[in-house]
Parts: sequence; C-alpha cells; structure tokens
Amino acid sequence: MNFSIHQASNIGSRRFNQDRVAYSYTNDALLLALADGMGGHLHGELAAGLTIETFVESFGRHAQPRIADPNEFLLGTMRYAHELIMKFPHDKDMGGFPGTTCVAVLIQDGQMYWGHAGDSRLYLLRDGAVLARTNDHSLVQQWVESGKLSADEARAHPQRNHITNCLGGTEDVFYMEPGEPVALRSGDVLLLGSDGLWGPFTDRELVEAFASGPVADMLDDLIASALKREDGHSDNVTGLAMRWGNSEVAHDTAEPVSHVLEIS
Repeated sequence: MNFSIHQASNIGSRRFNQDRVAYSYTNDALLLALADGMGGHLHGELAAGLTIETFVESFGRHAQPRIADPNEFLLGTMRYAHELIMKFPHDKDMGGFPGTTCVAVLIQDGQMYWGHAGDSRLYLLRDGAVLARTNDHSLVQQWVESGKLSADEARAHPQRNHITNCLGGTEDVFYMEPGEPVALRSGDVLLLGSDGLWGPFTDRELVEAFASGPVADMLDDLIASALKREDGHSDNVTGLAMRWGNSEVAHDTAEPVSHVLEIS
C-alpha cells in the first residue's frame, strides 16, 4: 500500500493530555484510531489508552494480512474496549467509570470502513471539499439538526463538549455509529481529530489547511493554529493525517507494524 501519514498531539492548556492515537498496517490493511479521554479526576487517559491498545492488539491478531470482516472488526473491537473500561475498579462517589470517545478507520482493498462514538471526528477530504465526515454524538449537534442552533453558534456554545455517547462513562450508553464504506482515490486525505483539533475551525478552513504540501507539515501547522486561535484556553489537540495514492510512500512489511504516539 502507498500512503503518507503523520500523527501529533499537544497538551494545550490542560494539566494532562488525555488524547491517544495510533496506526497499524500490513501489506493489505491499514488501521487508524484516535481516542479522547474524558474526566480528569476519573483518569480518562486510561480509557483512551486502553481503547487504542485494544485496537492495535486486535489488528495484530486478525490482520493476517487481511481483516476478514472490516465492519465487524471495527464494531467488535470498539465494543470490547468499552467492556474492558466498564470493568475498571471505580469510585461511585467520583462519578463512575472513566470514558473516552473513539474514531477508527480500516482501509482494505482500496475501501475505507469507519465507525465512531462521541465527538472525535473523521474527515475525508477530496478535490477541495469534505466528501464524508462523522456526525458528532452531542447535545449541541442534536440542536443543530433540529434547527435550534446554527453551525457557527454550535462551535462557540458552552455545552459543545457535552457528548451523548462514549466508551465507558457513568452509564452504559455506548454504541458505535458505522459509516458507509467509501472507495478511496489517489490524493484523498483522511483527517482524524479530537475536538481540540477540529473545534476552532470550520470545515472549509480544514479543507484549506490540507490543500497542498506534506501531510506532516499541514497537520503540525493546523495544531499550531488551533493553539493560537484558542489563546490559552485550548483543549488537548491531537490529530492523524493520511494521504492515499500511488505517488505516496510504499509500505511493505512481512508482519503487522504499529505506531502508537507516545504521549506523556
């Protein structure tokens, strides 16, 4: 497979970085995954880290070198991670279990399969436009869909971080929303981001940020812009960007390869 890829994270203005991100690949399959842990006192980074570890480990076991059922792999792995989080020792007086959002993509046979829970997003950028995007599981998104808020109002709403679906959490409300498989084209860019990355920008600004240049430079510049725009009030800012196509770097391997971003 031929692709260029880069992942990066910044703690922003928070005391801890609870975002986690990774990718894994074989000659026939590529996995991208990002999680945004929630609840500082509940150690959301534990939930996010476990989710990413579960995806990487499951990919290593099942991609030999292909995944038999991509949709079932995404759903089964995300649900298993949720179940593991719900087994954490917890203190009910502190609010219950840690939680995390998650967005995951599996690319195989030139097809993109994807699923998510929460408000970490996936964007598929093609020909200067957003071809596909995840739909946030949040109160604010529900208000946008009902016409109570505009997209611009939602971006600045004080309850924009109130999500309605996650792995773990105080109640067992988890579900994974799958996306329709998409056939990738040469030059397509996939962007996975925590809300700290996409929150400060419109979709048009994100498209423009990835209009040209190496994905590593474009993602690093976008993270720097997010920090500057939030001006001392930034959430953790984490993203993974991948450009697909024959003109990109060839990745050949005899065994599954994984890269989990080290976040301290």
